[in-house]
Amino acid sequence: MKSLLLAAGLGTRLRPLTNTTPKCLVTIKDQVLLGIWLDRLTQAGIESFLINTHHLSDQVESYIKSNIYSDKVTLVHEEKLLGTAGTLIANLNFFEGQDGLLVHADNYCLANFHDFIQAHNQRPSHCVITMMTFRSETPNACGIVELDAEGVVVGFHEKVVNPPGNLANGAVYILSSELIHMLATDLYNVSDFSTEVLQNLVGRIYTYETTEYFIDIGSPETYCKANSN
Repeated sequence: MKSLLLAAGLGTRLRPLTNTTPKCLVTIKDQVLLGIWLDRLTQAGIESFLINTHHLSDQVESYIKSNIYSDKVTLVHEEKLLGTAGTLIANLNFFEGQDGLLVHADNYCLANFHDFIQAHNQRPSHCVITMMTFRSETPNACGIVELDAEGVVVGFHEKVVNPPGNLANGAVYILSSELIHMLATDLYNVSDFSTEVLQNLVGRIYTYETTEYFIDIGSPETYCKANSN
């Protein structure tokens, strides 16, 4: 299986840190965030990676060149950000028509990826994607999902004041080959994965809840928390 790591964001909420360091290269307990993703996914059997770059891309390129997994990584530079779905659609050929991972690599995630992949392989037959979820301490700041008895998404609540629960979308997905084909033929004009792809798949999104540590390090407060946990 292959993985596309979305790592080109500006990290505006983490400024001033991200004025000089791309968000994917910030450190968590002396480990580079992007390196944590490469290490954990490689251990789970992921064979190759595609990583998009934009903000301070020269630093990302230098980091990958010196990384032990450099031979597994292909970098694609975006002069102008394409959006989460735009990047995926522009690089669909990377997956060679097979199931693959789509990861927002700006979260700190210690999930068991072997179990995640196994859950995807055992998903209900009508589901075309498996979403990783986690329990959020600040659900009003997250995308909260509602599930049916099978663990399939039946509703989204994006950063609402009183969400119906705290089960949040972790922005880590396994895409089926069927969905990859759909993106190439029916959804090729979209740019945002959450609003333009997931919203069209309600009722066809299976979920896997990780009980391991998972945190969005988008703010100075959560970044400090991840380093102190």
